[in-house]
Amino acid sequence: MTRPPVRYRIITASLLTVAALYFLTPVYWLIVSSTKSSADLFGTFGFWFSGHPRPLGNLTDVLTYDHGVYARWFANSLLYAGIGAVCATLLSAAAGYALAKFPFRGREAVFNTVLAGVLVPGTALALPLYFLFSSMGLANTYWAVLIPSMVSPFGVYLCRIYAAAAVPDSLLEAARIDGAGEARIFGRLGLRLMTPALVTVFLFQFVHIWNNYFLPLVMLSDSRLYPIQLGLTSWIGFSDRKPVLYQYTVGGAFLSVVPLMVLMLVLQRYWRTGLTEGSVKA
Repeated sequence: MTRPPVRYRIITASLLTVAALYFLTPVYWLIVSSTKSSADLFGTFGFWFSGHPRPLGNLTDVLTYDHGVYARWFANSLLYAGIGAVCATLLSAAAGYALAKFPFRGREAVFNTVLAGVLVPGTALALPLYFLFSSMGLANTYWAVLIPSMVSPFGVYLCRIYAAAAVPDSLLEAARIDGAGEARIFGRLGLRLMTPALVTVFLFQFVHIWNNYFLPLVMLSDSRLYPIQLGLTSWIGFSDRKPVLYQYTVGGAFLSVVPLMVLMLVLQRYWRTGLTEGSVKA
């Protein structure tokens, strides 16, 4: 295969370097700022360490402030994002597999409805969802955030496209001839063949739920149920009266990106495979 000219490789490498700097600079600023005191946070150069960095002390202060409320917010975010992403992935896999492998009347209409759901912003649905959950007595509970997080129209779309390309009909027919039921075929064959796509859906949904701010803002009034994003915003609201909360917010923001970085590093090989596998038909 012919390699591209050197100038194109230089341009590509330069653009990727600029993009990497753009995305990594805020993370670097968080790392540096999380080591500073409240006074140094505003009185020193933002992109370099102060004379007396205390990273462990600052993070300990964040975790112990107000009887460890940050740890509770962190656990809430893990609960919302973890359970929501797992359920959304499994539901998307089942729906996408059914739409790809089972012909039925109205299948394309259902799929087009799913595509329409991808285009609807989540903020447009927050208030109707609040009225619905309030009438059911579920507002200001864990369920008010968990249940909407279990639905991913994009996940259904991706799983349908991937299942159609990566799950051979001949393999399914062979399994049926051997006496396997549809549930067993889906669980033993379909899910395994769709693993790269499922990891992609899980990663996207986890990040979406973890960073979600507006839905918890509308649904929750009890600070003990807050996720990290909403909790840190509440600290900013009191920082004028208690300036140390600026530093706690920065430290809390740094801790909040650690799970996403770990998740990306652990799942990136599956994610890269999910973007390309099934794109070439044998």
